[in-house]
Amino acid sequence: MIKLSKHQRIALAWAGVALGAALLLWLLSPVLAPFIAAMVLAYALAPAVQALVSRRVPRLVAVLLVELLFAMAVLALLLLVLPILNKEIPALREQIPALAKVANDKLAPWLAEHGIQLQLDPASIKAFVLKYLDANLEDWLAKVLSSARIGGSFLLAFVGNAVLLPVVLFYLLHDWPELMARAWALVPPAARESVGGFLAECDTMLGQYLRGQLLVMAALAIYYSVALALAHFDLALPIGVFTGLAVFIPYLGFGTGLLLALLAGLLQFASVYGVVAVAIVFGIGQLLESFVLTPRFVGERIGMSPLMVIFALLAFGHLLGFVGVLIALPLSALAVVAVDRLHRAYLESALFR
Repeated sequence: MIKLSKHQRIALAWAGVALGAALLLWLLSPVLAPFIAAMVLAYALAPAVQALVSRRVPRLVAVLLVELLFAMAVLALLLLVLPILNKEIPALREQIPALAKVANDKLAPWLAEHGIQLQLDPASIKAFVLKYLDANLEDWLAKVLSSARIGGSFLLAFVGNAVLLPVVLFYLLHDWPELMARAWALVPPAARESVGGFLAECDTMLGQYLRGQLLVMAALAIYYSVALALAHFDLALPIGVFTGLAVFIPYLGFGTGLLLALLAGLLQFASVYGVVAVAIVFGIGQLLESFVLTPRFVGERIGMSPLMVIFALLAFGHLLGFVGVLIALPLSALAVVAVDRLHRAYLESALFR
């Protein structure tokens, strides 16, 4: 029977705790999204709050100021979409009937040659577009309320999370020192040296992850803006910046930017050029993000190869859904630190003496 040292037993105990936490996270994933998001944001924003507190700003004021600035940054990101929609919706109203006529005149005969029957009614499509895109505010509000009655549980969950997130974030930021002190008090004194070293490594790793992710976002915002401008898109800057910054939310940010760019291309050029240009720009952008930027700026900083980064995103997304995709790389960074420590403990065990 192998006799383990004290540090090895501590490492194994923490590995068990991590496994139990992962199991609990998997079981409660449907309701944990706002709490996990608030914890991640609190960890990222706590240094800013502490910096203000160190300059004699009352903690309550510092928390409110930091949360307000963060909310304004998120709002500014969302407002990037407004000029896109402001230009695309009127163009959509004018161009959809014309696009339907072009599809009916040119695409339908080609599809018919391959056994696919397509017949569009431009008049009906025009009537549908005028009905729904010319609606006033009261009509849109009525539709939203009608949708709420149909999908009430989804809407209620969305609104509940949107309200809960800033509230949880406020309390976490306000009580952050006390929460950290209470968590530290739970660690046995004999284990504090090893646990402190582990947490310091994790903190360094997560800091590198966040800085790397910011570099990826900035690089992609520049790339998409420049690439779409070279393709002569009128809305190159707002679409490019929005897509680059929104990639912080894997898949969803890229998909939203792609949809907006496709609409802009179709409405501005009214030809296949817009679709081809978007396909080339976003195809290259996705390859750049997946195989160059994320592995280089994020993966290398947290000690993960490109293959490990891709596997982590897919595995956590499969296990925990959207929440898993959000926390895949931060948790993988912590796992790298834990596995490295376990590996060192294993090599120092009695098996190799």
